[in-house]
Amino acid sequence: MLNDLAERLLDRLDDTSRRFATGLDFGGRGAVAPALLARGMAVTSADFSPAMAARAGGVPLVLQGAEDFGLPEASYDLVVAHLGLHFLDDLPGALIQLKRALKPGGLLLASIPVLGTLQDFRVALLDAEEAISGGVSPRVSPFPALSDCAGLLQRAGFALPVADAEEVNFLYANPLHLLHELRAAGETNALVERSRRIPSRVLFPAALAALPQEQGRTKVTLRMAMLTGWAPDMVTTAPLS
Repeated sequence: MLNDLAERLLDRLDDTSRRFATGLDFGGRGAVAPALLARGMAVTSADFSPAMAARAGGVPLVLQGAEDFGLPEASYDLVVAHLGLHFLDDLPGALIQLKRALKPGGLLLASIPVLGTLQDFRVALLDAEEAISGGVSPRVSPFPALSDCAGLLQRAGFALPVADAEEVNFLYANPLHLLHELRAAGETNALVERSRRIPSRVLFPAALAALPQEQGRTKVTLRMAMLTGWAPDMVTTAPLS
């Protein structure tokens, strides 16, 4: 899943004649750095986890913390944050830090799930938990609206901000594979307000059974915002079509 979605994001590099020598892979979990290396870039892989930074494929860089990543300023031609921003509390602040890491005229490519992602699953979990236990706990992270994303880039100081949506539908013969893929991608529940109690054994099967069907398979929708923004330089042009 991560690799396929990363390819969709990196396809945007083919829309510009600009060439990039140095790239920062921000939390790419091994889906970004190999693709950038294959394009001939020198790649740094940054992550909050030393183990994940070491496994990502580039030169590892352990981030200091959420409030100050500790990234060197004006050091990269390209920053790619593939599904690496939605767990952060301060998204505008994170974008500002990534812009500072770019050289003038450098490009940010980012992907982030937006409203509509896992919406059927969110509702099914709430309904099932209410029916089983009489209460609910947040189990799917909140996502920003697509309409807010370009504004966040502009607020962070990026030039020519663009936010496009890509909707991807996944069909599962066995809906339990959805949970396995989310866990394998590191997309487990990280909400501070989540319940620490072990959920009922029937909760997830009941929620998965309530998901929509297509072609005899369980359908799950990912709505992903693809963000592009340029670090301002002396002359701002429109390198992307």
